[in-house]
Amino acid sequence: MAEDLSKPVKLNSLLEAEKGAIRLELRLSPNAKRSAITGIGEDANGRVYLKASVTAIPENGKANAALIKLLSKEWKIAKSTIRIRRGQTNPRKTIEIAGEIDRVRPLISAWLEKLAINPEKKSKNG
Repeated sequence: MAEDLSKPVKLNSLLEAEKGAIRLELRLSPNAKRSAITGIGEDANGRVYLKASVTAIPENGKANAALIKLLSKEWKIAKSTIRIRRGQTNPRKTIEIAGEIDRVRPLISAWLEKLAINPEKKSKNG
């Protein structure tokens, strides 16, 4: 489903805190022209997810490793705290951030707010 910027995105539903970790849904496009967080989307069932692209190919975990590197750089957190909980071989993934959730959640929430307010200022790396 295409991103509709005219209606408010349910950012609160994007982040879930559970058992000392934060989880979020993400759709990854590998083999792209550039690595970037490309926006926020919503599927037909109303589930909100983060959209990202990486230049790496989806082979032997290269795209997943590039995604973790991208998220780590964007959120300024250690790569070791980020893991792909579900969707290792699927474009739809569940990302888990472990550690100091009381410190990390507000940082990621603020980052998501900026992305939702200024969708034309997509986050990019590489």
